[in-house]
Amino acid sequence: MSEVAVKGAVKRYGPIAALDGVDLTFADGEFFGLLGPSGSGKTTLLRAIAGFIELDAGEIRIDGTDISRIPVHQRNIGMVFQNYALFPHMNVAENIAFGLDVRNVPAAEIKQRVGESLDLVRLAGLEQRRPKQLSGGQQQRVALARALVTRPQVLLLDEPLSALDKHLRQEMQVELRRIQRQIGITTIFVTHDQEEALTLSDRVAIFNKGQVVQAGSPRVVYERPVDRFAAGFLGEANFLDGRVSGIAGGVARVALSTGGEVLTPANELGVNDAVLIALRPEKISIDPAPAGVAAMPNRILGTVSAAIFSGSSLTYRIAVGDRIFIVFEQNKSRAPLPEHSTVMLEWPTADNVVVKS
Repeated sequence: MSEVAVKGAVKRYGPIAALDGVDLTFADGEFFGLLGPSGSGKTTLLRAIAGFIELDAGEIRIDGTDISRIPVHQRNIGMVFQNYALFPHMNVAENIAFGLDVRNVPAAEIKQRVGESLDLVRLAGLEQRRPKQLSGGQQQRVALARALVTRPQVLLLDEPLSALDKHLRQEMQVELRRIQRQIGITTIFVTHDQEEALTLSDRVAIFNKGQVVQAGSPRVVYERPVDRFAAGFLGEANFLDGRVSGIAGGVARVALSTGGEVLTPANELGVNDAVLIALRPEKISIDPAPAGVAAMPNRILGTVSAAIFSGSSLTYRIAVGDRIFIVFEQNKSRAPLPEHSTVMLEWPTADNVVVKS
């Protein structure tokens, strides 16, 4: 398949920079997720790669060839839109064949390739149905087959699963990943769903205000966010601010601004440095506080202000002075800890991640 390289991409709408010097490389055969709030630039980048938007500066290369000024119809790119954009007056086979028809592909080859595409998305036998006779998941598969039947170099997905209910969306995540792996196509997709991005992606990039805040494997970006925005956007995080009071054995002791201390890997920290620490809610263990237990670094006492049940897990809100800690706990056999009870929170030093404010 193909590598896509974006270099110095800039797109402005008046004073607003939708893209502000974006550099990203999408490796051959990679499934890459673009995340960020509305207006952050992720969809602008996707549409620029597709050719619907012309950059003000920078370039987009596929396998080393600059396609920045090539018209949409001359780019060998497949795209699946959020609303699928199927033709209601055409049946499934006709919808899939559309891109081949406009390319004047011989009828016999069209029939063969449409059949292969139907098999790929597991819709064989439904070729005579109209879009309105299909479920949402089936329509999504038709749109995907239509995008792939032309054998593009790159596949672009714009919120491809957002119109589906949760259960069907999870099923289609599995199918989408299966299809992408089977054909090995370089795939770039935009999503607002953090879980979807973590599930599907080989790598992700978090956008904010037209720039890439952080890019990397889902695990690295989640476990080691570089700043407060990345930590807060990709999942929940507790933020603790303070100042380094001492360093020993590669571990920094941080005096929190609200009182108490935590230990964190020192890395490049120095004594008296101001720090902001991100702590994921699932990294914290929570238990009833034993009588006489004392607080210590990475162990604090608090009061349960709320326990929210969500099926497979519980979300606790724990009051520690004027600070609220969010704690996730898997739904185990024990009953939820009662509100207003005193609890002990503990977590490993390695799970304190220093981030930029």
